[in-house]
Amino acid sequence: MGVFFQGLDQNLNDQELVTQQLSLADNAEGLGFQSIWTAEHHFTDYHMMPNPAQFLTYMAARTKTVRLGTMVMVVPWHDPIRVAEELSWLDAVSGGRTVLGMGRGLGSIEFDNFRLEMGESRQRFVEYATAISNSLESGWIESDGELYKQPKAAIKPAPSTTFRGRTYASAVSPESAKIMAKLGYGLMLIAQKPWKTVVEETQQYRDLFVEINGHEPPQPVLVNYTTVHEDAERAQEMHDEFTMAYARSTVEHYEFTNPRLQTVNGYEYYAGLSKNIEKHGLEKFNKFLADLQISGTPESVLEQTVERVRALNAGGVINVLAYGGMSRQVAEEQTALYASKVLPRLREIDTHRDICVPSVPMATVGG
Repeated sequence: MGVFFQGLDQNLNDQELVTQQLSLADNAEGLGFQSIWTAEHHFTDYHMMPNPAQFLTYMAARTKTVRLGTMVMVVPWHDPIRVAEELSWLDAVSGGRTVLGMGRGLGSIEFDNFRLEMGESRQRFVEYATAISNSLESGWIESDGELYKQPKAAIKPAPSTTFRGRTYASAVSPESAKIMAKLGYGLMLIAQKPWKTVVEETQQYRDLFVEINGHEPPQPVLVNYTTVHEDAERAQEMHDEFTMAYARSTVEHYEFTNPRLQTVNGYEYYAGLSKNIEKHGLEKFNKFLADLQISGTPESVLEQTVERVRALNAGGVINVLAYGGMSRQVAEEQTALYASKVLPRLREIDTHRDICVPSVPMATVGG
């Protein structure tokens, strides 16, 4: 289950939205979901979550078995030493249930308000993520990069199990995918391209990962903004209302139509996206984004999920089931339906798949 604190329902204030989403998260384990995830965003109603590790530490105390994942922490917006400490603490108090997802960020408003140069984000990501990942293996963080210099410091509590195999990163452009392969990360995929392209680029990433690392990467994680209803027409209505609202909010938050993206180093892919929107029209692009998500009856959602997971050789799926201005009633009803009619059947199919390899003891880390 992906928990998305999206404030598009004008009938709810921020506190009421938080309460609504926490209620859904509290029910996840009991409904049979195997992991709980949240993303990081700031300053708008798009998603109100300044620190995924803080939320997941809260959920660690309220759950027993579910994995706890970041989808993603945007590392250029943080001091890397704090990220390493927060993750090590989360892993300690949760008994090793952390799944780490990292990204470099895209929202101009977020970079601006953090007083960071957006064009440096790719380099910051590489330097920060390298230091964080190394620290979670060694128990020490240090860096002598161009943008990040850190004298050697201990991470306490020290990590007790490896994060190799349970570290993922979001990547949309082929250039970013190459970086993730070199860092040894699995892919977290939120569809923004035709599925044929997504499948082809995922295979290219896998081939490059094996070439660089000498072994297979973690199976990808697929993120879906999902609507489901017993009645196919109602499922389509929900898709048209809520998933379209989510797609519009994505374009607005990330400012895909802003010419600024055409001049920012490292965001060349999005400059092309802006030109594509200008050519075909904004509403058509919104529909394209929405239709990449999964919607339908329980049987249809099951079939679509299995088809996409197999096409990508994914290890698992994160379903966001409350977003786009859904009322609490709609969100709870479709979550209960997904949990009762889709989730049990998914768990019986392709049981060899997993979102991360099992953690193994780290002899190199002091305790």
